[in-house]
Amino acid sequence: MGSRRLFSFLILFFTLSGFGKAAFAAHEEGHDAHETGKEAGFDASKVIFGHIRDAHDWHLFDLDGHPVSIPLPVIIYSQSRGLSVFSSSKFGHAPHHEFHNGYTLDDATGKIVSETPGEAFHDLSMTKNVISMLLSVILLVWIMSRVASKYKRNGVMTAPSGFQNALEVIIVFMRDEVAKPSLGYKYMRFMPLLLTIFFFIWINNLLGLLPGGANFTGNIAVTGCLALISFLVMVFNGNKHFWGHLFNPPGVPFGIKLLLVPIEIISLFIKPVALMIRLFANILAGHIIILSIISMIFIFGTLSAVAGWGFVPVSLAFSIFMFFLELLVGAIQAFIFANLTAVFIGQAVEEGHSEHVHEEYHTHNAETGQEYHVSKNEVIA
Repeated sequence: MGSRRLFSFLILFFTLSGFGKAAFAAHEEGHDAHETGKEAGFDASKVIFGHIRDAHDWHLFDLDGHPVSIPLPVIIYSQSRGLSVFSSSKFGHAPHHEFHNGYTLDDATGKIVSETPGEAFHDLSMTKNVISMLLSVILLVWIMSRVASKYKRNGVMTAPSGFQNALEVIIVFMRDEVAKPSLGYKYMRFMPLLLTIFFFIWINNLLGLLPGGANFTGNIAVTGCLALISFLVMVFNGNKHFWGHLFNPPGVPFGIKLLLVPIEIISLFIKPVALMIRLFANILAGHIIILSIISMIFIFGTLSAVAGWGFVPVSLAFSIFMFFLELLVGAIQAFIFANLTAVFIGQAVEEGHSEHVHEEYHTHNAETGQEYHVSKNEVIA
């Protein structure tokens, strides 16, 4: 137990230090500016937005005022210059970025710009978010492959052990509390999608809390793509009952249909937008709050050293609280995204009142206490 507590403490310490290193580097930059007679001050917005946005290198820490980072591949295609592939280290370090092959980095946005104004090009670079996504996919495939191989080796009737035991609890929960209530007897068809969405989002939420981690699920483009996948699955699996109620609600006067149908169509597109914004806003807000709390140390430190050191215990306490809250939020947001996806798909595949389905289920005889298997042609009411 002691070793587990020590490991948890080290994870917490290095995670908080990962959030705080950017603020410390900005504070040192302001101190150096003061020494050289330039305008001093701690720019909290620069630190916060520099951490949460995507980047073309993976910044680790600063050493003697110089950034230590891992350069990432830059891949750019334009009709005039063709394909350009090189390392992001060719740009140099901020704020002295240099042009390479006609391109450089814009310090304000962190995006690549061309030296030719108005030149159209496609940035296909392996950015920090892309590398983080690939790492999460590799981690997810590795974890699930090991668990699957254990089931193949020991069989499903053998009691799970180790990490397999932990995952089985989550998978059974997703099956019984998410898939079955929303999708009914069709739940097995969509279980792979729901489990992939849940574990992919959860793993990336946790990776974002590690020192130097990428704000992957706090990027609206990422959550937009996830929401688009859920939307396309819902649309392409919608049955005639779903589309009929959408474009021609039965039992509704024609005048009301003119008002109701546009509302229903708008609500169809609001569903993926709600999924996108919910995940993006919650994860982004968590990163901003933690960085803001840590930045308060250096903000007070610019006023006086006593105020800065005096705010350290308060900042540390709130940061620890927010860190554990973000661990909970990371799992909850993954569950909510998967649950709402199941609900939306369930609405699209729901059968009509007069349609018959073949459903197999277990029933229980209260007199004999015997369970038996029934296959019945059931009318969905």
